[in-house]
Amino acid sequence: MAEQYKSLHPAKYYRDHLKHDIRPDGRELSDFRPVVINVGSIKTADGSSIVKIGNTTVVCGIKAEISRPKADAATKGFLVPNVELSPVCSSKFKPGPPSDQAQVLTQIIADIVGNSQCINLEELCIFPDKIAWCLYADLICIDYDGSLIDACALALISCLKVVSLPEVSYDPSLDKQQVNLEKRTPINVNSVFVSTTFAIFDDKLILADPTVEEENLCTGTLTIVTCNDELCYVHKPGGSPLVDEQMSDCIEKCMNRSNSIKKLIKTAILENI
Repeated sequence: MAEQYKSLHPAKYYRDHLKHDIRPDGRELSDFRPVVINVGSIKTADGSSIVKIGNTTVVCGIKAEISRPKADAATKGFLVPNVELSPVCSSKFKPGPPSDQAQVLTQIIADIVGNSQCINLEELCIFPDKIAWCLYADLICIDYDGSLIDACALALISCLKVVSLPEVSYDPSLDKQQVNLEKRTPINVNSVFVSTTFAIFDDKLILADPTVEEENLCTGTLTIVTCNDELCYVHKPGGSPLVDEQMSDCIEKCMNRSNSIKKLIKTAILENI
């Protein structure tokens, strides 16, 4: 009967739970789902990670290629994220070109990387104006159950922490490069960003780490990204407005959560050694 009631009246089903400060999955309003991180499992990539937030699962693989720097950034390399949302992760996505949501997510992740300055792109330059590393970061969602920005951001930063690049020597007189695949060096990750998403229900209740059901029923979402205990990025695509007190409370929750997420990343890296 409960499943039939939920199917026929999903919003009322949630309201009946939320009026008792409990969600249908048993969490309180400010509770987060369990997070699982695994790194280095894809041996064909220069770095990899798998992240689960509840049921939401994202795989990240980074492949490094040598390319030429841009003319207006002759001393910088590249970090190019790409988010893929296939029909495997949700029936709402169809085969074919990247969906609008995938393109928006890709840009959001790129903005987070740029704002956080997690890696120094100049360190990816091998020889100015000639050759530089381009890190292609493919983020593939294999199960979509809400808070997808959080999972993508966590998968990417976890992956970057274990990326190692081959040694490259370059002779400008001959315009030739030599790659030593046996000698590899980890890249420097200067900071760790943590993303936390909230859903606004009935214009007033704030739900932390929403499932896809909660996102579909909510009247707005808010994603906050912190980096080194500072605000790094905020994404609020319309919907219900928030007062300053609610926004401050969400930022504080994100700050507190970032410490536990950083510990999980360190544990995952140590287990991979």
